[in-house]
Amino acid sequence: MDFLVLFLFYVALVLIGVVMICICSKTRYLKGLVRGGAQIISYIIPECLQRAMLKLLHYLFHTRNHIFILLHLVLQGMVYSEYTWEVFGYCRELEFPLHYLLLPYLLLIVNLVFFTLSCVSNPGTITKANELSFLQVYEFDEVMFSKNIKCSTCNLRKPARSKHCSVCNRCVHRFDHHCVWVNNCIGAWNARYFLLYLLTLTASAGTMAVVSTVFLVQLVVLSDLYLETYVDDLGHFQVVDIVFLIQYLFVTFPRIVFMLGFVVMLSLLLGGYLCFALYLAATNQTTNEWYRGDRAWCQHCPHVGRPPSAEPQVYRNIHSHGIWSNLREIFLPATARYERKKN
Repeated sequence: MDFLVLFLFYVALVLIGVVMICICSKTRYLKGLVRGGAQIISYIIPECLQRAMLKLLHYLFHTRNHIFILLHLVLQGMVYSEYTWEVFGYCRELEFPLHYLLLPYLLLIVNLVFFTLSCVSNPGTITKANELSFLQVYEFDEVMFSKNIKCSTCNLRKPARSKHCSVCNRCVHRFDHHCVWVNNCIGAWNARYFLLYLLTLTASAGTMAVVSTVFLVQLVVLSDLYLETYVDDLGHFQVVDIVFLIQYLFVTFPRIVFMLGFVVMLSLLLGGYLCFALYLAATNQTTNEWYRGDRAWCQHCPHVGRPPSAEPQVYRNIHSHGIWSNLREIFLPATARYERKKN
């Protein structure tokens, strides 16, 4: 029974980790997968349950709510509780360096600071008061962003690189994406907080994975378990191999092994998304622009009207000015620099 509970718990955590990355980095492949899955489900699940699921999904992903913030904190609390109660205690008995064991807690504190800032900070909401200043920050490329386009909802002129968020019901300057895990848009003014939040979250998961792995390896080495033999199902003596060691550790420390599997999976997923986010920052792109730009051609931009017979316009990133300038723009938003010059 304990094995079944732990197995379901692990599967749920891994799935949530996968969903976390998929939500933050929406791609057309994910949308195609979702559509295909929805078609299959429509033949299996009754229509009344489908409607209930659609309402739930609409509430979770298309309205502002604190569900994912609470889920984030619960998951983080569960992982750190397991690390504290088992890994930390065993490692202290094995005389691991204290600063080595306390590093995940330091990363947790820093991560929670940037998580809070990502949740509560203004991403760069465009209003009547700041509309004119935002219009002068970025140049219009006339391919992805055109002049004199008004937001039909806010009735404001749309600055270059801005977008109306249907979840928050506001236009956001240098809009990147809406993240359900922080219940906020990611824009010009809080992109630095989100990037540091993602960096520290990845580092904390990776650090716990390293500490847990080193503990298990040292346990095997100190016990000389890798030198032992065992009798297989046929009655033959076999030298202990890696598969047997994993099985033994799983039976002896099931919760630690499950936690290790989760943080390793999460480290890989978060690490992949962090690399993507750093690439966008280094090239001065947003997730919205990367998705719409289709890498080289902007042939599907819904806001750019042109005759069907017209040649497709080449999209060129005119906002990239070198990696250091691009990174500096994340941590010192262009709007802030403009307003200081103006004053």
